[in-house]
Amino acid sequence: MEYILNTNQLREYASQLKAGDRVILSGTVYTSRDAAHKRITQYIEEGKPLPYDLKDAVIYYAGPTPAPKNLAIGSCGPTTSSRMDVFAPDFLDRGVVAMVGKGERNKAVCDAIVRNKAVYLCAIGGAGALASKCISSCEVIAFDDLGCESVKKLNFDSFPLTVAIDCSGGNIFER
Repeated sequence: MEYILNTNQLREYASQLKAGDRVILSGTVYTSRDAAHKRITQYIEEGKPLPYDLKDAVIYYAGPTPAPKNLAIGSCGPTTSSRMDVFAPDFLDRGVVAMVGKGERNKAVCDAIVRNKAVYLCAIGGAGALASKCISSCEVIAFDDLGCESVKKLNFDSFPLTVAIDCSGGNIFER
């Protein structure tokens, strides 16, 4: 199946999405990688306000390059998701509805996806320049000192993705 969805529809449609389905996604997405995940976790532990609300958030594991002239963003391909596996179950338990990245996830993440009726979406690796054409805006919203790993608020515009792990436990990596 193919779905054309906005990020604010993901919670509603998560139970319908099955591993292997194609999702053309538009809407607000936040970039976050290792260093930002670690800092957000620190903020949670210290009771500090987070850079964005985790409830129904979509996190893109990416570290975009600076934007060339006349473009919203530079190359913006997915990074290996397993590096965030230590943080993902807690983020999902706090309301994250979807993660976008590449590669397999561990059992704890898969269990958290099912438990929270969330979804893991994969983007095509090695095609960051092409992916950037599906991003219409980019704004650094936190941790500017982390450079490419700062947290950015992106607007996806028909970004092509594949459902890799669905909320019923379907997993394209186990086929």
